[in-house]
Amino acid sequence: MTQRGFTLIELLLGLLVSGILAHLAVPSFKGLLESQQRQNAAQSLVGGLRYARTEAIARNRAVVIHALRDDWSLGWRVIVDVSGRGYLDDDNPVLLEHQDTGHVPIMGNGPVKRQVRFSGLGEPVFAGGGFRAGTLHVCATDQPQSLFQVVLAPSGRVSLRSDKTEQALCRGYSATLGIRAASEPAAPWAWRK
Repeated sequence: MTQRGFTLIELLLGLLVSGILAHLAVPSFKGLLESQQRQNAAQSLVGGLRYARTEAIARNRAVVIHALRDDWSLGWRVIVDVSGRGYLDDDNPVLLEHQDTGHVPIMGNGPVKRQVRFSGLGEPVFAGGGFRAGTLHVCATDQPQSLFQVVLAPSGRVSLRSDKTEQALCRGYSATLGIRAASEPAAPWAWRK
């Protein structure tokens, strides 16, 4: 009985077909990976907000969650606001910090653009005491579209929505780099660390 293997032409055709299939699968895999990163960023932010609210209630004291270097995409930090100055005071104790790469653009509307302060009752408030509510948008990198919304209600309830909607706030990011556009400078004290 003679053994027969593959010819060189059969091997080359097999490699060619494998290469074509891999080339077709890579964009789908990349899109799946980016989608997973956006979902993880949104869920992390929801967890951070809920943690900050729970700590404020448990301590019966103001707790602040703020964006690192004024950009939610870079991560966030939860602090107990002992001094009343929020994240501007380095002496306030840090409870939890989450750092991220900045590849997933996250933008907040006016009330939650840089920080959220929870009162001892778990309500989101301004430093002066007025209530606050807002939405943080997890944006697509290639178009001004909000893919996930982290919604903060006036009661302090935090919810995650996944409505794909056009969002003007998402235009503040460069489509190719995933970073804040040069037209929107950071505050001068944001780079102090």
